[in-house]
Amino acid sequence: MVISPPHTPVLLSQVLAGLGVAPGGLYIDATLGAGGHALAILEASQPGGRLLGIDVDPAMLAMAAQRLASYRGRATLVEEDFRELKRLARENGFDSVQGILFDLGLSSVQLARPERGFSFREDGPLDMRYSPRSSLRAADLVNHAEQRELAELLWRYGEEPRARAIARSMVRRRPLHSTLELARVVASATRGRRGRIHPATRTFQALRIAVNAELEALELALPQAAALLAPGGRLAVISFHSLEDRIVKEFFRGSTRGQRPLSILTRKPIRPSPDEVGANPRSRSAKLRIAQRLV
Repeated sequence: MVISPPHTPVLLSQVLAGLGVAPGGLYIDATLGAGGHALAILEASQPGGRLLGIDVDPAMLAMAAQRLASYRGRATLVEEDFRELKRLARENGFDSVQGILFDLGLSSVQLARPERGFSFREDGPLDMRYSPRSSLRAADLVNHAEQRELAELLWRYGEEPRARAIARSMVRRRPLHSTLELARVVASATRGRRGRIHPATRTFQALRIAVNAELEALELALPQAAALLAPGGRLAVISFHSLEDRIVKEFFRGSTRGQRPLSILTRKPIRPSPDEVGANPRSRSAKLRIAQRLV
């Protein structure tokens, strides 16, 4: 039996309102996670609404299946990468939908499991894969990438100002085997400078994004999502750092013209309220952008 830890979906009421969830609609949750948003969408789309839930992580998919068990006939769950969104939608009868949601990045459930290798606060292997079917691990990059490649990776995906110093220290201390070992190397290279965040935050973000090719997948999936929307259908994207948000913002801006134009419904991203941040600190960096297909 799968036991789901506590999970609070971010910006839940804003997502439901932004998608305009209505009875009988077809919806896609491209980042199913533990199923919090999906459950609310299924509840709001009664009677007759259906949902396609996609997640590349089988552990998260199992949690979501448990949470959505009472909607088994209306929820279709698939273990796949959302970069295959168009194919997955058409194979499962969701080729013209009223709404699509992306809740990007790392789940608090994944972060809480040290054996997944995402946390720099608890010891675990240098893994960081969302899917066990993926061959690339964080350890492969940390221990085998050239110093220049590591520095570029940390700067590009983590916007780490001390990327060169960290890469140099990582190469000198090879081989590195665990998350706490890597975190100590990063802290030493940055002289323990924390500011508002842990000194290893950007490094771990960069490695995770690189291991899972997250930005490339997002760039591939957004045009597919727009093409799957029925006229009046809406696309909602929650991002948690500037790299993702920039991709979404630029895609929305570039999609306001053409045969299937989108109308941007959020000139500025929707942010969580102080009350939500107090109740769910993970939500503090969330940004929600919404666009609607016109014709």
